Amino acid sequence: MEVKTSLLDNMIGVGDMVLLEPLTADSFLENLRNRFDHNEIYTYIGSVVISLNPYRSLPIYTPDKVEEYRNRNFYELSPHIYALADEAYRSLRDQDKDQCILITGESGAGKTEASKLVMSYVAAVCGKGQEVNKVKEQLLQSNPVLEAFGNAKTVRNDNSSRFGKYMDIEFDFKGDPLGGVISNYLLEKSRVVKQPRGERNFHIFYQLLSGASDETLKKLKLERDFSKYNYLSLDSAAVNGLDDAANFRTVRNAMQIVGFMEDELHSVLELVAAVLKLGNIEFKHESRCNGIDESRIKDKNDLKEMCELLGIEQSVLERAFSYRTVEAKLEKMSTTLNVAQAYCARDALAKNLYSRLFSWLVTRINESIKAQTKARHKVMGVLDIYGFEIFEDNSFEQFVINYCNEKLQQIFIELTLREEQEEYVREGIEWTNIEYFNNAIICDLIENNQNGILAMLDEECLRPGTVTDETFLDKLNTICGEHQHFESRLSKNSKFLTDHSLPHNCFRIQHYAGKVLYRVEGFVDKNNDLLYRDLSQAMFKANHNLMKQLFPEGNPAKVNLKRPPTAGFQFKASVGTLMKNLQTKNPNYIRCIKPNDKKTPHIFTDSLVRHQVSYLGLMENVRVRRAGYAFRQPYEPCLERYKMLCRRTWPHWRGPAREGVEVLMGDLQVPHEEFSYGRSKIFIRNPRTLFFLEERRRQCLRDLATLIQKIYRGWKCCSRFLLLKKSQVVVAAWYRRYAQQKKYQQIKSATTVVQSYTRGWQARKLLRELKYQKKCEKAATTIAAYWHGTQARRELRRLKEEARRRHAVAVIWAYWKGLKVRREYRKFFRANAGKKIYNFAIQRIAQKYFLGLKSSLPSMSPIDKSWPVRPYVFLDGVHSELRRIFHLWRCKKYRSEFTSEKKAVFEEKLEASELFKDKKTLYPSSVNQPFKGDYLEISKNPKYQKLSSTVDEKVLLADVVNKINRANGKGTARIFLLTKKNFILADQKTGQVKASVPLPDVTSVSVSTQSDGFFALKLREGSASAVKGDFLLSSEHLIELITKLHHVGVTAADQEQLNVDISDEFLVQFKQDKVCVKFIQTPPKNGNGASCKRRNNRLLEVSVPLTV
Repeated sequence: MEVKTSLLDNMIGVGDMVLLEPLTADSFLENLRNRFDHNEIYTYIGSVVISLNPYRSLPIYTPDKVEEYRNRNFYELSPHIYALADEAYRSLRDQDKDQCILITGESGAGKTEASKLVMSYVAAVCGKGQEVNKVKEQLLQSNPVLEAFGNAKTVRNDNSSRFGKYMDIEFDFKGDPLGGVISNYLLEKSRVVKQPRGERNFHIFYQLLSGASDETLKKLKLERDFSKYNYLSLDSAAVNGLDDAANFRTVRNAMQIVGFMEDELHSVLELVAAVLKLGNIEFKHESRCNGIDESRIKDKNDLKEMCELLGIEQSVLERAFSYRTVEAKLEKMSTTLNVAQAYCARDALAKNLYSRLFSWLVTRINESIKAQTKARHKVMGVLDIYGFEIFEDNSFEQFVINYCNEKLQQIFIELTLREEQEEYVREGIEWTNIEYFNNAIICDLIENNQNGILAMLDEECLRPGTVTDETFLDKLNTICGEHQHFESRLSKNSKFLTDHSLPHNCFRIQHYAGKVLYRVEGFVDKNNDLLYRDLSQAMFKANHNLMKQLFPEGNPAKVNLKRPPTAGFQFKASVGTLMKNLQTKNPNYIRCIKPNDKKTPHIFTDSLVRHQVSYLGLMENVRVRRAGYAFRQPYEPCLERYKMLCRRTWPHWRGPAREGVEVLMGDLQVPHEEFSYGRSKIFIRNPRTLFFLEERRRQCLRDLATLIQKIYRGWKCCSRFLLLKKSQVVVAAWYRRYAQQKKYQQIKSATTVVQSYTRGWQARKLLRELKYQKKCEKAATTIAAYWHGTQARRELRRLKEEARRRHAVAVIWAYWKGLKVRREYRKFFRANAGKKIYNFAIQRIAQKYFLGLKSSLPSMSPIDKSWPVRPYVFLDGVHSELRRIFHLWRCKKYRSEFTSEKKAVFEEKLEASELFKDKKTLYPSSVNQPFKGDYLEISKNPKYQKLSSTVDEKVLLADVVNKINRANGKGTARIFLLTKKNFILADQKTGQVKASVPLPDVTSVSVSTQSDGFFALKLREGSASAVKGDFLLSSEHLIELITKLHHVGVTAADQEQLNVDISDEFLVQFKQDKVCVKFIQTPPKNGNGASCKRRNNRLLEVSVPLTV
């Protein structure tokens, strides 16, 4: 039986702030502190999750935790971010409701980590499969790339997101991810050129200098020393806990997984290096003869290296830094730039170059992770955006950030109230209006198209004449001076004239989270965000791959004199689009809180947390939730939890759950004004009523535990007695059995002893008789043996004596003959004996050598290199010459047996050796395989009769190959026919011709160095055959196929020789796109063949098993 748990079980403090009693700011903070001290960093406000940053790793994100919260009710377990992620995912999957998760909080509160946890949980609980896992991996790996280019170390956070990110994750009807779309908001590009004390530039600059190889840095013309670059702050270059070198390798790997090609990755790094070089360009003052001040570049070395990286002419960029061209209708006027203006132009170019590169990265990632299918998708949005910011010095960036938070607060209140109202109407509970602060008046103050602050800022930027931040403040004082949420020393409201906390060059807005003082200095310039047209045109002229995409306005053919939209206008439009998007989805909220400014665990700063609770509006959120009913629960779990409090409902209630709850509440005598009955839920107005039920339940559980213990102990004693009684009977039975068995064994043993003694006496008697008989037989045998021996020795002595006599006669006769011969030939023996003996010896040795060589000749195979060992040194020359003559003779015999067909095969084998020997791993295994040519017997097989009739020429090769599909990397079986003029691809099943390509149109063939059978036939550009692109095929007879192709090209007089390119990475043209085919070695798995997989739109990866 499944154990039912609840949010209220083993609760530390109050898990849901709606149930907090009494509700005050102090009790709210005390509850957060109590739970934080016990490592409970998550707390609910209804369906809203409050997350405190622990600044350390906690064991609450393990795979077991994922399974624990999977498919569980939101309030069933203790508060956790997984509960909210699971609720959102199940609503999307089961109820077909688009979801959005809004994560807010100030810098360092853990928003980025919260978004990662949500995405990792969704990735863990959704479906599995090769394509699904690939999509999940790409979505997760997009985070390290964006963090490297969009995050930086600040005084509040070592990995602070300096941009807003909204990701829409798209799912199919099963709940499996299909892809995603990322939107970015307001990158803090001013950080590129200047960082506050104690902060760093964006991570990618430090990662590149720390983690790139020496060769890469040399290509990018960079050095590892941070102090060489003006745009990098040195006081915080090294950060504890951040390994920039390891992070750089992680970013490179993530970009490859997402789908970046090597050339794209190198292009991105070139632009990053160009930004660093741009910061080192310095200017000097120079006066002209007419008294006009102008600027000149001090040291042109950095300018030269930057121009080499971007492919720009140095003179063009140098002029753009020194002059500015102003166009008005048909007139052009060129003005010089002083040193201050030149530095501004340099910084503006650096900021625009980096921000546009970041936008291009987001667009490129979206191309890789977008859903491939066009069917309707379910969408889950994750919003990770800046929290409300109140600094000592607040400028334009804080103004638009706080405007965005005002809009989010507005939609939060509206959606929360709407959700409450819909639930009340759905349950049939009377809806009562809830009073709350509506911040629409603040949003209108900022975004009103007529009198809004952003509209007036745009109007001031477009106004002709002298425009300064002071004129903008004067305009605000004139139009907004009487607004109740606007304050200024120069406004018409006299109560602010003596407010010395309000400087003259500032204005103050009373936001929902509190009053914020804004300094108008820089508002106009930051809103304009202009880049001189000369610099845009110079960037467009660059030969770099990305520059024309990043600076399209620099195209001289498309000069647009219209002023570009302001930064405020663009941000307002982006926020409006975001709000419309969020309005169409079911919202889920995560409010992140930073417990301290020291980024240290176990420290809870009351003042800091109180401030965040205030501007996040958490107390107001609790009041909205508690304005009607503080707690609601379906009837079934309510009855299951509290049924032991009433005798009529315990232990089982047989009727409907609502009737059981009504009986329960009536028996407990809970006042009727404290609760209401809905259609499927009971609504409890005051948390005290819920705590009363919980206290009664705990008391009842203790009583039930005592009763269960009593019954269990009685049952245990009774069971023990019955067991002892049964054991006594069993022991007695076994003892009686043992006694009878022992008596039987004694009788049996005595009988065995008597029998053994009797049998022993009989056996000994028989043994004595047999021994006597054996002695008699042995004596007779011994006497006979001695007699036979005596007879044999006598005969042997006689035979020896006779043989001795015959030998003596022979020896005497031989001596006599020898003496006679020596006497007869003595007179001429001494003259010729030596020569004759020598010739005789030589003749015998030669005869013996040739007879031995005849019997030990090697085989007739020309490749057999064995030869008998030389017996005598003086035969060395003869031995070598005979070996040579024998080899020439057997080669001639071997060649005389060749037919014309066999000779052609050996010529092809020789050509294959010249093409592939020591170049391709597959070649050695093909040496001993004969080139058959027609593997399909196409002329004899009736299955291919139709196909054979379409081919007029002689078929040189017929085989089945696999045509590789670019979309998924899978192969389709095709028949490959090769003639002297063309090759044909036909369908294996029907025999229908799919393609017929003349051999002159084939320019080259590409293969890898591995043991695979993949090859690419590259066609001549512009030919009729190249309309659909090149062919990527695989064959089991790769060596023979390419050799015959090459042989036909060599022998034909009317076509060029076919080029064979052997490389582990080559490009294949598919229609209009070029796709990189990359071969990698992998450990052997279940199958030993090579497999092709599509990594992205521009990469096919072939995995080749390692050969041992």
